[in-house]
Amino acid sequence: MLALDGIYLENGEEVPVFRRVLAPDDREVARVARRVRQRVGRLLKARGLDSEADAYGVDQLWDEQPLLAELYSASVSGRVATGPRAGRGVIMLGAQPGEGVEPVKAGCAASGGFSVHAGVAAPAHDRKRLEQLARYAARPPIATGRLSRLEDGRLLYRLKRRWSDGTSHVVYHPLELMQRLAALVPPPRYNIISYYGVLAPRSAFRPRIVPRSKPESDESPDGSQGSLRASAESQASPEAENRGQGKKRNYSWAQLMARVFELDVFCCPRCGGRMRIMAAIDSPEAITKILACLGLPIRPPPVAPAVPDPESLFF
Repeated sequence: MLALDGIYLENGEEVPVFRRVLAPDDREVARVARRVRQRVGRLLKARGLDSEADAYGVDQLWDEQPLLAELYSASVSGRVATGPRAGRGVIMLGAQPGEGVEPVKAGCAASGGFSVHAGVAAPAHDRKRLEQLARYAARPPIATGRLSRLEDGRLLYRLKRRWSDGTSHVVYHPLELMQRLAALVPPPRYNIISYYGVLAPRSAFRPRIVPRSKPESDESPDGSQGSLRASAESQASPEAENRGQGKKRNYSWAQLMARVFELDVFCCPRCGGRMRIMAAIDSPEAITKILACLGLPIRPPPVAPAVPDPESLFF
């Protein structure tokens, strides 16, 4: 969760004044952890979902999708949901019996399984650092570069840092790993990003404190014409001139390719110059003529079940 480290105050002007607050001390962080534990406990008890209650007949998910509910339950408790090892704990390498006491760090606290980490902050106007924090919070569940296959077919996942009990690797059967990943997939049409307070969509403060998007330059870093962030819409219509006014656009396809894969899709593979989208052709007749002129197949390939590359599979 990302939070503002201050508050906005009305001063009679169009833009409210931001006043930064002091960083919370360790006692305040510990109080937040205890309060979260107590409130979540009361909420679960009010809904009949506390540890002493029977989930069946109370939890709608258990009634409608019992397998998915079991995956969730096993994931948070470190158990295997289904298969030959159902009910048993996940295999961990390097764990030391009797260990597990994590050293207390500044700005961190734990209470009854809930932990609060408030020791990281982005300096004012450091947009790059803020983006790094946002990307870290939205990072994928596993890094495939640390996943390998053992000789017996099981999967070995190397942790980036040792856990407090000394665990350095986790071993999964292929089905067990799929169970863990399935529990992390959000439901269809479920919003996984929420904004609160002055940043909420319907907050009266939001349009007054959230800056509008800046117009994007048509110059690439090397000084040539064209922009890595240009999209088909921005290059083919005069609406590109109005960027930065009104509602911020979503990232274009070209932007996403550059930010995620560091791939400049507008760089010509032949001469290295800048390419432009001249037109978007969606007429089947025109597409057929162009493909025939280039000597390319004009009929789509037959539909067949997807066959993955065996080299890319772990199981």
